[in-house]
Amino acid sequence: MSTEVRSGVTPRRPPPMAPMGGLRYGLVLLLVAIGLGLLGGRIAILHVIDRPFLQGQGDARTLRTDTISAHRGMITDRNGEPLAISTPVVTLWANPQELPVDSIQRLMLARALGVELDALNERVGRYGEREFMYLRRQMTPEAAQRVLDLRIPGVYAQNEYKRYYPAGEVTAQLLGVTNVDDAGQEGLELAYQPHLAGTPGQRRVLKDRRGRLVRDLQLLREARPGGDLTLSIDQRLQYMAYRELKAAVTEHEADGGVVVMMDARSGEVLAMANQPSYNPNNRAGIDPRGLRNQAIVDVFEPGSVMKPLAMAAIMESGRFDRDTVVDTSPGWMRIDRFTIRDIRNYGELDMAGILEKSSNIGMSKLVLELDDPVVPDLYRRLGFGQSPETGFPGESTGSLPAPVRWSRSQWAAISYGYGLSVSALQLASAYTAIANDGVRMPPSLLRLSEPSSGMPVIEPDVAHDLLRIMEESVQPGTGGRRAGVAGYRVAGKSGTVRKTSASGYQQNVYRSLFAGIAPVSDPRIVTVVMIDHPRGGEYYGGAVAAPVFSRVTGNALRLLDVPPDQRVR
Repeated sequence: MSTEVRSGVTPRRPPPMAPMGGLRYGLVLLLVAIGLGLLGGRIAILHVIDRPFLQGQGDARTLRTDTISAHRGMITDRNGEPLAISTPVVTLWANPQELPVDSIQRLMLARALGVELDALNERVGRYGEREFMYLRRQMTPEAAQRVLDLRIPGVYAQNEYKRYYPAGEVTAQLLGVTNVDDAGQEGLELAYQPHLAGTPGQRRVLKDRRGRLVRDLQLLREARPGGDLTLSIDQRLQYMAYRELKAAVTEHEADGGVVVMMDARSGEVLAMANQPSYNPNNRAGIDPRGLRNQAIVDVFEPGSVMKPLAMAAIMESGRFDRDTVVDTSPGWMRIDRFTIRDIRNYGELDMAGILEKSSNIGMSKLVLELDDPVVPDLYRRLGFGQSPETGFPGESTGSLPAPVRWSRSQWAAISYGYGLSVSALQLASAYTAIANDGVRMPPSLLRLSEPSSGMPVIEPDVAHDLLRIMEESVQPGTGGRRAGVAGYRVAGKSGTVRKTSASGYQQNVYRSLFAGIAPVSDPRIVTVVMIDHPRGGEYYGGAVAAPVFSRVTGNALRLLDVPPDQRVR
């Protein structure tokens, strides 16, 4: 008998399970299959189709292409002494969105940067929606490292270069300056920007999310430094010329002045000093007048320093020679509506006497005897009214009117240096023709590997005669006697010119000039000095500019080891 029977209990059987419908089962499988398909498809898209994009995005957050700064070329004097060099500096920048809002950290950052906390917070607020702002540019590496040592999030460093000028104000107007991005803005820095500027390099680096360098991966392009520039300037002569010019401007309470010294044989500019000046290494409170290189950019009526050049044209005409005598009595003459005067009645004067006494009457009578425009023609051959072609930004051509329908007074005025305008550099270049056997040397601000051949503009015999005539103008007892240099023979001419304004010539406002050559026996140096508006009581060129010429030229001859003349008069 079975167990169920023996117990007398009939067991309950579980209800049979309902079989899953085929439709629902198929739907579940379909959904699972679709999910797996979508997942697999997405994986395939990420790994195959979108891989370059995603890899690029990832690299952009870790790989960087950094710029390698290239230093600017050095500017040196003719002897290799540095006049402009680039020094390494560090620029600090920040991501405003990463900078901490903690006031203590902000205060530490402000103090390290040397700024007020309020000013820093104001700048951060202004750039708050951006990812870049400068904190401080061109810091010394030591000062920048003190800021970086604070380890403040969002603060980064960038290596750059800054221009430094060892000679400071002595060469400021000639060299010019660069801006905060180390690009030339003035002077030779601007003129030779393509040559001096380096070519930055590039490298691929790995950085963390805070922009810190993890690994240097690959050099893409090497940085190429800028080319060096060798000037014709002799730093020793430049310092000396600047010192003497500054002392003279101060002594005579003048508005400013210029000294230009040229090598008579090559045309190279050995010194070019300007007053007022400025310190290019610290440009705070710059006097705008000190920014211009007056020797090249500014022009003026030259006055009596043009008389030797006009006399060269007169002698070349064949009508007159050095022994010609002119009666300048009674010391004045009426031409057209104008009266031309000498300081006093000098009576009869030969050519040397006309230059020594600086007779306007003598020069006027000589030039009015000529029919041809020989004087303006020679002026043009000497480079007046034309660009000096030095490449200096803003160099002036001056003004030399064409001799068309000139009145007699205009012919007379141009013979004693009025009615035209020149720069000090043009004047110095013109005087090289007298010093160099009639050959004018074009000016050069760069050291020349080979001297220029020059341009013959005056007959050699006339240039020799004129040099001797000019020597007599600086002998003891003459107006130019203060230009003399002990041990050397000097030739030159002084000039005193009334300055002009919009209403005409000004009363008691002058420019004092002296242009000279030394040594006469074997000319080596041409020097031009211009003092603008001296107020110290003296204003004649022989009293104000000639002493500067004497000191500058004498010191230069000795520094250059030029032997004394064999015969000193």
